[in-house]
Amino acid sequence: MKYSLSGILLLLGWLSCLETRAQEEFVEPPAKHITTVPFTQLTGGIIILRARFDSLPDTLNFILDTGSSGISLDSSTADYLGLEPVPTERTIRGIAGIRKVNFLYNKTLHFPGLSINNLDFHINDYEILTAVYGERIDGIIGYSVISRYIMKVDYDSNQLQFFTRGMIRYPRGGYLLKPAISQLVSQPMRVKDDRAVYSRFLFDMGAGLCLLLTREFVEDSSLFVKKKKIFIKEAEGLGGKLDMDLTVLKEVRLGPYRFRNVPVFVFDDEYNVSSYPYMGGILGNDLLRRFNVILNYAKGDIHIMPNSHFNDVFDYSYSGLELYLVNGLILVGDVAKGSPAEAAGLMEGDEVIAINKNIGHNLNAYKIALQRPNEKIKIIVRRDGLMREFEFKVKSIRQ
Repeated sequence: MKYSLSGILLLLGWLSCLETRAQEEFVEPPAKHITTVPFTQLTGGIIILRARFDSLPDTLNFILDTGSSGISLDSSTADYLGLEPVPTERTIRGIAGIRKVNFLYNKTLHFPGLSINNLDFHINDYEILTAVYGERIDGIIGYSVISRYIMKVDYDSNQLQFFTRGMIRYPRGGYLLKPAISQLVSQPMRVKDDRAVYSRFLFDMGAGLCLLLTREFVEDSSLFVKKKKIFIKEAEGLGGKLDMDLTVLKEVRLGPYRFRNVPVFVFDDEYNVSSYPYMGGILGNDLLRRFNVILNYAKGDIHIMPNSHFNDVFDYSYSGLELYLVNGLILVGDVAKGSPAEAAGLMEGDEVIAINKNIGHNLNAYKIALQRPNEKIKIIVRRDGLMREFEFKVKSIRQ
């Protein structure tokens, strides 16, 4: 079959038109701003968002957590609201245990200007988190919500912006991370002490620390210098409390950004939360809060931009003293062996009345007072009905 030159040109033009039309049909629409929600920060940069659950009028406190694969509600909050979860055989893992969880299916979460439907909340006990932060923790917002939107987290203004999925321009001057995202976020990173080691880390905005390494990773990689100075500290997480080692890592590199002398925890990952050897540990929000962050799970993107907190001094303090808010009282929790607090005579269960003449009964203020290395602390407690005063000097963990 023969074609004339004009016929061939007409056919090519028609095909080109079809291709252009197809490309136009698949152009992604721009992301649209939905709403802006204010947030507050707790110790370690933890983000607290306030929202309503279903048709109930109460405003609840939720932690924004890229280290959560779903969305959850505190068990005591569910009881208070008169909710009846459905029993299941599903389990969740945390650094301190594995728990079977029940669910509330097909529920709605309401922010000002945004209602998010068809959410399945698992029920968990967050009593320990409420005690640690001194604020009621009613739940955790993770992948189930984050994956539906583009989120801009601005630590300079303490605001979270929700956008629809779509084409978005990232700010100039930042850096685009391309982590592996499959409910949880795995980010490649370099850490350095005695030697430089590359590994993946859980990108966890719900962890109030800089970096948490598994002991297997540390030992297998020979990361630390020999005779590393180690401090013992109790930490809290899903499943309860556990003791960890606390020390300082010479360098952490995230994309092109370097941080030196970074406080780091080392723990025995008994429940394999980090999925070692796939990941070496957890990158937490005391480091991540130094960037304004854009979470774009649909594209597999996380954009980071240094903010006004980028050069904030890390917390090198070590008192060995843990404080909790329990039934309206600020109590001494774990007192680490060999710590300044133990040497001074403080004991678990002491009720804290004042720190450095501050009688404001504010847990966060008391914790900040304990974060001043090489400074003396005067603490008044009630023990067995009697007032007692103790004094000690806060140590520094820097070598």
